[in-house]
Amino acid sequence: LRGQNLLGYRHYADDVVERFVERAVKNGMDVFRVFDAMNDPRNMKAALQAVRSHGAHAQGTLSYTTSPAHTLQTWLDLTEQLLETGVDSIAIKDMSGILTPMAAYELVSEIKKRFEVRLHLHCHATTGMAEMALLKAIEAGVDGVDTAISSMSATY
Repeated sequence: LRGQNLLGYRHYADDVVERFVERAVKNGMDVFRVFDAMNDPRNMKAALQAVRSHGAHAQGTLSYTTSPAHTLQTWLDLTEQLLETGVDSIAIKDMSGILTPMAAYELVSEIKKRFEVRLHLHCHATTGMAEMALLKAIEAGVDGVDTAISSMSATY
């Protein structure tokens, strides 16, 4: 889910988020990967809490990017904030394929060292680094990775 935006591109009221999650759970959804493109935990909180309140698995998401503002400490702080919200697991979402293998290793290692949380990695293969980033994350102790056939999706 796109946090407060659900499946769209505008914010919805908390009661709409609650009702959407309720209906999704009733119709068979059991794991919800909740993210906010700006990595603002306030925009994920209502959806994460709704997921938990309906007995489903709430996965908070770090939408990985690089900039002078996006340091290792940024990701550790966001992980802590998501854990305080009460997530069941964390996903690192490399939606643009810019997570380098060594950055994947460092990020996964530090999260696993500091927090007791199940950690997943989702990489897009747009830059050709996804396979190696996934491998280094596995070496660092990631709990799960998202892959697909066609050599792990590298052909798009």
